[in-house]
Amino acid sequence: MGLFLDSARIEEVQKAVALGFLSGVTTNPTIMAKVVGRPHEIIKQICSVSPGHVFYQLTAKTPAEREREGCEFADIAPGKVVLKIPAATENMVLMARLSKDIPCAATAVYSGHQAMVACEAGARYVIPYVNRATRLLGDGCKLVAEMAAVLKASGKHVEILAASIKSADEATQAVLAGANHLTLPLDVLLSLGNHPLSDAAIEEFSHAAARLSSEVSS
Repeated sequence: MGLFLDSARIEEVQKAVALGFLSGVTTNPTIMAKVVGRPHEIIKQICSVSPGHVFYQLTAKTPAEREREGCEFADIAPGKVVLKIPAATENMVLMARLSKDIPCAATAVYSGHQAMVACEAGARYVIPYVNRATRLLGDGCKLVAEMAAVLKASGKHVEILAASIKSADEATQAVLAGANHLTLPLDVLLSLGNHPLSDAAIEEFSHAAARLSSEVSS
């Protein structure tokens, strides 16, 4: 599995990359709007730092314009940029064309049948919004499990990249439900290695080591 950073801020990308276990970076229009600069330059800068895939979501108004946009951004770093294409039938038609040469992800997937069509259209990833689905549908992890079952039945190598993860516990539940990868905001990513009981144990070990050092020196 892989852990991705959900951010377009280069300073956050650099901090996440420095951890040594980051798989890549995902962005979306909301995230991109929070950063000053042209989208093309932002993605180019992230690609220069990210160790793996960088996801860019298509935003042009018409299918023809989205196709041109997709080709333009894919050319920034061929094979490294993944095009996020919102789940809708006309966009699946577009994905079927683009996915022949460019890695694509179906995003904002809220059902098993959308995941099924994305498989047939050549998606490499499908992206459910876990926390948002819990708020809107009642159980985001149930959606992940449904999608995982559909993907397994398809026999195609398509992976679930779970987004909209708001806590470490939600991240765990998404993986247990069948997510292959997670994309997380920096604060949640940084929280994954921590636990209050681990902190207490570390403090206890530190006190023991200090006592041992004192006894040895005396």
